[in-house]
Amino acid sequence: MVSFRNPKDKQGIGEFQPPDDLCVAVEVCLRQAHAADVVAVGLSGGPDSSALAIASQRACQRLGLDLRLFHVHHGLYDQANAWLERVQALATLLALPLITRHVQVNLDGGKGIEAAARQARHAAIRDMAQEQGVSCVLLAHHEQDQAETVLMRLLRGAGVTGLAAMRPVSSSVAVGGVRLLRPWLAVDRASLVSMVQRFSEATGWSPVDDPSNRDAVLARGALRQKILPAIASRWPAWSKTLARHAQQAAEVDELLGQYGEQLLLGVCGAHESKQTIDLRSFRALTPAQQALVLRVWFGRHQVALPTDASLQELMRQLRGLHAFGHDRAMQWRHGSYAVTCARGQVRLQVFASAW
Repeated sequence: MVSFRNPKDKQGIGEFQPPDDLCVAVEVCLRQAHAADVVAVGLSGGPDSSALAIASQRACQRLGLDLRLFHVHHGLYDQANAWLERVQALATLLALPLITRHVQVNLDGGKGIEAAARQARHAAIRDMAQEQGVSCVLLAHHEQDQAETVLMRLLRGAGVTGLAAMRPVSSSVAVGGVRLLRPWLAVDRASLVSMVQRFSEATGWSPVDDPSNRDAVLARGALRQKILPAIASRWPAWSKTLARHAQQAAEVDELLGQYGEQLLLGVCGAHESKQTIDLRSFRALTPAQQALVLRVWFGRHQVALPTDASLQELMRQLRGLHAFGHDRAMQWRHGSYAVTCARGQVRLQVFASAW
């Protein structure tokens, strides 16, 4: 590991000290991810990400890591330029390098503004991380964010994997080889807001206010404005309960993954690379086992999971093949991938572009 390259005095923040428990949570997550040399914080300028930048400065000093701040300028609101100025001011106070990226959010792709903005943001994070030699990026999602994600995925019909919601340490596959770290998924947002308020009193700097968090037109905004107040009035501990559910779902998902790997090994036979699946062995499995094997198979090859309807269609086609899989008409497409079968062997093929 290299030493922290910004050991400047704290004249910008005076004697302000972030709560030690928040700093320790960041340190634990960085160690869990085996972070080395250079890491970054995704900084929007709001209270949550600003709290993370402040706490991460201390955590990285303790661990001897070099810290960067990443800011993505979406250009979706008139205030975006003012937010960038506020972020630059915070970077100056913390004596940390700030890297920014302007992006164009594709609003005509049919994904909705939230998903489109997230896609553009992740692409920008990936690019900045690669340019800066960063393998881990810290994000400020907290307990309430996690609980909201569980609820939204439940309403969309997600299975166990989806209900596990956000993970403290993501797979590097998620964002082009960059691991996303979320050290505060068990932290109540109130403690983050309190820290930033004390920081503001000590420095005069204040976080930005993103109106999208309250926009009832957006799915998460509607949840916060219309649904969660009613839930909170009846079940005050809703966020802790749903965050705990996410943890339990993650544990079950891990066990299912291990079982799925064993099943996959059984249907791949001598093919150690697990590139192909033996059709006869696959058909000997129950439908639930077949679905699990396919999900693990896709995950092993870094293929985004298909919808349940699409997966069921693939299973239907595989069950309808001739005994030795000689039906050349069988071809199931998923993005830039296709599943084919020949001589009783099910294969995953990659195409140059999606249909």
